[in-house]
Amino acid sequence: MAKIEQMLRMKFIEDFLRSRKSTGASYEDIQDYLEKKYQEDDIDLDDLKFTKRTFLRDKVAISKVLKTSIIYRRSTNTYAIDDENENEFQEDVFDNLLLVEAYRNVKGKKNILLFEQRKSRGLHWLSGLIHAITHQKIVTLQYTKFWEGVSHTKVLEPYAVKEFKNRWYLLAHEKNDEKYFLKTFGLDRISELEIAPSSFKPKKYNVEKDFENSFGIISTLDETPEEIILSFDSNQGKYIKTLPLHHSQEILVDDDDEFRIKLTLVPTYDFEREILSHGSSVKIISPESFRNSMKAEVVEMLRNFN
Repeated sequence: MAKIEQMLRMKFIEDFLRSRKSTGASYEDIQDYLEKKYQEDDIDLDDLKFTKRTFLRDKVAISKVLKTSIIYRRSTNTYAIDDENENEFQEDVFDNLLLVEAYRNVKGKKNILLFEQRKSRGLHWLSGLIHAITHQKIVTLQYTKFWEGVSHTKVLEPYAVKEFKNRWYLLAHEKNDEKYFLKTFGLDRISELEIAPSSFKPKKYNVEKDFENSFGIISTLDETPEEIILSFDSNQGKYIKTLPLHHSQEILVDDDDEFRIKLTLVPTYDFEREILSHGSSVKIISPESFRNSMKAEVVEMLRNFN
């Protein structure tokens, strides 16, 4: 396992190479960058101890720990991140490392790095659940639904964990269900967790495909996706452009008056809530059935305000 000092150095190296994606960087460039970075962050340069051999070890560790491949370009004697192997998961991991480093730099000072005031997301269960999933272990947990307020014992075959709107969910099959499908369980609603020594044989199940046409945590495996066209005002469009609503998002119009997109998904309850959250800055162009459904929802909302 990489030590904290090595993890920090690895993060710096990846940060630098990401900023030099097109040109890459030589070993000497990387060494110069690290020295400057250590000086900026008031880290003793004696702690750097960075040699060519150290870099080659870090390069291997970055691939194993951060799942980021660094390639060597012989023609220019430079190193660069392999774009072909990049994915969204790696970017999320990298972003979290940047957040950790920013927190370190705050050095306990208040009113600099301000987090949203949130209750527990149940992340303390994450390590145990990942162990159970990777080792195919049955888990027993106490689970309380928000609308019931009473805990129930659940015996589950865990498959994956999924994030949505800053909450984490366990995707699992409940042992007493005859039909084999995955349910979602919010980690913040788990009060006890026990990992059994007994294992289960997982079905050939593509969890990602379960949510391919979904927005949120509602599975749409057996449902037919629709083409949904939305029009945003240009200001809101800037946010939608930089943080797409869905992986299927396709830009149709992008000018000073309108930002229009096409999505291919099943309009679940989660997606309906997302559209309502944009208020008057969004128009539903098509399909008509979805537009009428949302119009009825807005009419009902207006009654609540009268």
